[in-house]
Amino acid sequence: MAHGADARHGRRGRHRGPVVRDGNDLTIVTYGSMVPVVTAAIEKNKVDAEIIDLRTIMPYDGETILQSVKKTGRAMIVHEAPRTLGMGAEISAFLAERAIDYLMGPILRVTGPDTPFPYRLEDYYLPNERKIMKAIGRLMEFR
Repeated sequence: MAHGADARHGRRGRHRGPVVRDGNDLTIVTYGSMVPVVTAAIEKNKVDAEIIDLRTIMPYDGETILQSVKKTGRAMIVHEAPRTLGMGAEISAFLAERAIDYLMGPILRVTGPDTPFPYRLEDYYLPNERKIMKAIGRLMEFR
């Protein structure tokens, strides 16, 4: 876990994950090419979500993730890698260990399926607006 000043105050260390968008209803942790996909989906659908861009996956900024989840009470991880043994599993475990008392629902992951990347079926494989919004709908059912 990276240590240091809060990313919102502009004093980011080399491995600080910036808060791309502030929100209050849920925290979405993502990185790489999924950042614009997630941002577009929640802006289009007017979701009050906080988006954290990891920027690096090792070390990752657990402090920023933890503070955001404590604020929102909900967590979702979006990445294009396979679900099993992916970065989402690591962040889920981190949150289960440190934020369980703050969570109002399950930690959800929107990922690629556990198959080799099918270049001809990229639209099926990659997380997209429909998959992201379906997970958000499920997560928001928990009050």
